[in-house]
Amino acid sequence: MMIYRVILLLLVSLYLPVAFGKPVEIPGPPFDPPGPPSTPPGLAKKVIGFTVLHTNDHHGRFWANSDGEYGMAARKTLIDQIIAEVQAEGGDVLLLSGGDINTGVPESDLQDAEPDFIGMELLGYDAMAVGNHEFDNSRDILSWQQTLVSFPFLSANIYDETTDTRVFNSHATFAINGLTIAVIGLTTEDTPIKANPDNMVGLVFKDPKSEAAALIPEIMKEEKPDLVFAVTHMGHYANGNSGNNAPGDVALAEFLDEGMLDLIVGGHSQNPVCVNPDGTYSDFAPGEPCVPDMKNGTYIVQAEDWGKYLGRADFEYLKGELTLTNYTLIPVNLLDEDGNVIGEPIEPNAEVIDILQPYQDAGSELLDVVIASSDGRLEGDRAVVRSQQTNLGRLIATAQSAFIQGAEFGVMNSGGVRASIEAGEIAYREVLTVQPFGNTVAEAKMTGSEVAAYLAQVATQTNVGQNGGYPQFAGVTMTVDCEAQTVEITDLGGRGFNEAETYTFSIPSFSAAGGDGYPVLGDVIDSGFVDAQVLADYMADTLGGVVKVADFEPLGELTFINSLNDQGCELSAP
Repeated sequence: MMIYRVILLLLVSLYLPVAFGKPVEIPGPPFDPPGPPSTPPGLAKKVIGFTVLHTNDHHGRFWANSDGEYGMAARKTLIDQIIAEVQAEGGDVLLLSGGDINTGVPESDLQDAEPDFIGMELLGYDAMAVGNHEFDNSRDILSWQQTLVSFPFLSANIYDETTDTRVFNSHATFAINGLTIAVIGLTTEDTPIKANPDNMVGLVFKDPKSEAAALIPEIMKEEKPDLVFAVTHMGHYANGNSGNNAPGDVALAEFLDEGMLDLIVGGHSQNPVCVNPDGTYSDFAPGEPCVPDMKNGTYIVQAEDWGKYLGRADFEYLKGELTLTNYTLIPVNLLDEDGNVIGEPIEPNAEVIDILQPYQDAGSELLDVVIASSDGRLEGDRAVVRSQQTNLGRLIATAQSAFIQGAEFGVMNSGGVRASIEAGEIAYREVLTVQPFGNTVAEAKMTGSEVAAYLAQVATQTNVGQNGGYPQFAGVTMTVDCEAQTVEITDLGGRGFNEAETYTFSIPSFSAAGGDGYPVLGDVIDSGFVDAQVLADYMADTLGGVVKVADFEPLGELTFINSLNDQGCELSAP
């Protein structure tokens, strides 16, 4: 990554105004929230209206995609419109983020999310939760990112291991239309297993539920707020069923005494929290109504990811009671199946475009930076990769399995391989040509018997007719019986094979969700890291920038029997 930063400095000096140049000095102390304002006499006797706007899991999407969807400039226009509307009616607005600003698209990743945090400052965010992906970069980068904004990064449950003190501010207090609102921050306990271990040294992630239970009474005693909200990066799991993930927002709300917490603005699970009366997820599509969750007297909201939606929650407060009068997930220039904008088109804010354009230009040039070289052709042509095991398919599956800590093997759908890479220098842009969809890498755990059943469905997909479901494997030695649709596994990642043991493997999020005909895996951990970034980092860092094609050539680890094709399952002549 060092070469990226050196080149970035050269590009930035050409493109960016001095006002946004990266400072060299170490940042100062964390944000120091102001003390609580005094409540005017008689305030409790009148209805007070205010609005909470929220996003989460931004993941580097400071710029609109190629179809003009989302982007911070359009979001700014929408936010400004809502603020003007609310203030004209005598209300006020609080703008919050559920975290994970980092990691998602190369133009942002290669610039350490600088345009994203500058964008958040331009949009007027009031506070954000610290997400697990805030630790994708080194801690000095995270500290530097804090200097780019005036709002606080909040997390009450991240501690310094040596001093047993909080690393970030636990909360901030805001005056909203005469009310005092305390906002606490909480971060998932899964962070140490989801982030680079080097960036976790000296940190302790305590139970966010217990931290909230202890912190809220302290805030109530010392600051006497009218309301207590939380910005969290813990995930929303229907009725608290978190599976392999650490407990999330539902578990938090149910752990606390009723009335302790009024609102949770969440993130991490990257889903629109729209629920049925029984707490299960409702079918939601852009532009449709959304009913947020409520558990134990606490409203819980989340706005999927990437800034696709701006969540809007309108509240009324009277005599100590908070009432949600309206809730909407507003699509930000999202398109329907016919390519039409859903709802009213939103004109991007010109100032935001002007300020962020140089970052987009610089990021685009960084994509032409050479990250590695190959001593031979890496085969990804559609007709080949969808019919047989190839060196590029195995390289991708190997990169993803190496990325997932403790993974024995990797599974990759051939439909996610879109081009070959010729011998010679490899630029980042070529990696994006191979993997252009922005799918993320997920982690799955299964017993040996479960793995055998899963691979029996995956490996017996036909390799006839350019089927994108035809799998590429890394770390798997087995015989596939195409007629019986069974597999006999002899080795997974050098551990042999035992039906009773537990194995870990990597899988694209697309495939884990049932894409290309794969079985749906409901209990996976999505790393949030984009496949192209994982492949580029593997070639540049793990392989030292030198890809030896012979190291990834298939060597007969897969044997297909009862098939007309020795490279896959073909039961009848085409």
